Amino acid sequence: MSTKTSTKTKKQLENDAKLAKATLSLQQIADSNITPRNIRKIVKDSVLMLQDAKQSLAVRAANAISLLDEVAQDPNMPSFARVTLWAAVSELESIREQ
Repeated sequence: MSTKTSTKTKKQLENDAKLAKATLSLQQIADSNITPRNIRKIVKDSVLMLQDAKQSLAVRAANAISLLDEVAQDPNMPSFARVTLWAAVSELESIREQ
């Protein structure tokens, strides 16, 4: 296997791991009963957006970040959810095109 192919595969695996970690964090917020319904809906929408394989991973991450940045400012968001959301957004921001 060439070095370029090896690097691309490694980067893809890293991005997949970051996506999985962010999705898991977001799912915890969406499944929490103390998270307000409107916030849960937006978080669930962002998870669905991340799972849409029709777009590149970087585009999906950017679109989800856009949705989540808006909801992160909501004063009704519980503090645990805000911290978890920021961690997920941080993971998504580190996903890059290859």
